[in-house]
Amino acid sequence: MGAGLVASLLAGTATGLGALPVLVTSELSRKAQDRMLGFSAGVMLAATSFSLVIPAMELVRGQGHGGLSAALRVAAGVLLGGLFLRVWHDLMPHEHSLKGHEGHGGAKWNSVLLFVLAMTLHNFPEGLAVGVSFAAPQPELGLSVALGIGAQNIPEGLVVALALRATGASSARAAFLALLTGLVEPVGALFGLLALSLSAALLPWGLAFAGGAMLYVISHEMIPESHRGGFEREATTGLMWGFVLALVLDMSLG
Repeated sequence: MGAGLVASLLAGTATGLGALPVLVTSELSRKAQDRMLGFSAGVMLAATSFSLVIPAMELVRGQGHGGLSAALRVAAGVLLGGLFLRVWHDLMPHEHSLKGHEGHGGAKWNSVLLFVLAMTLHNFPEGLAVGVSFAAPQPELGLSVALGIGAQNIPEGLVVALALRATGASSARAAFLALLTGLVEPVGALFGLLALSLSAALLPWGLAFAGGAMLYVISHEMIPESHRGGFEREATTGLMWGFVLALVLDMSLG
């Protein structure tokens, strides 16, 4: 549990590290931002596939379930994770830089607060993924997930800080708030670790659940945001590079 919390904390603070350039510049081309968002989405997609869903399948098979039975159990976990994020997304008021206001209520709330809440929705499943992966019997699994999440948090942190600057936040405040959004990740990790401490049999469900939650964020938030500025090709290229980097990390650590 301690290792999972520390790893999620380090991965979360990478968001603040990525936000530091906003202290010296408040401008970055939309093309560059879309590349970075695509890169982050690619890393998360690879982590979902290779570090969460596939290990969940292997664990379920190890419990004595055959191919179809194991696949149905993992699929159920993935769908539950996506449903959890969808309900949370619909209930919590938040705001995106391009899509605008979403969620229930909060229409009169400060735009900076709404944007921070949007990033909270985004970062919680990342922390959850780190936490449950550290509960797995393979120690390298948690390390590969934490490294992947940390790597994608660096460019994401800069994009978040720039978006906060666009809402009127000062450079220092934008960097600080970007760091705070990353610090949601240890909370997600703790949530996952405490849930799995109830029973080791829940581990494959936890991995699949975290994978489904991350998959929802990738499809519903990251890819659409990276394609709204007219630089779909650059965003897709960034996604592929992020996916390949996370794949190499996962295979080399495994």
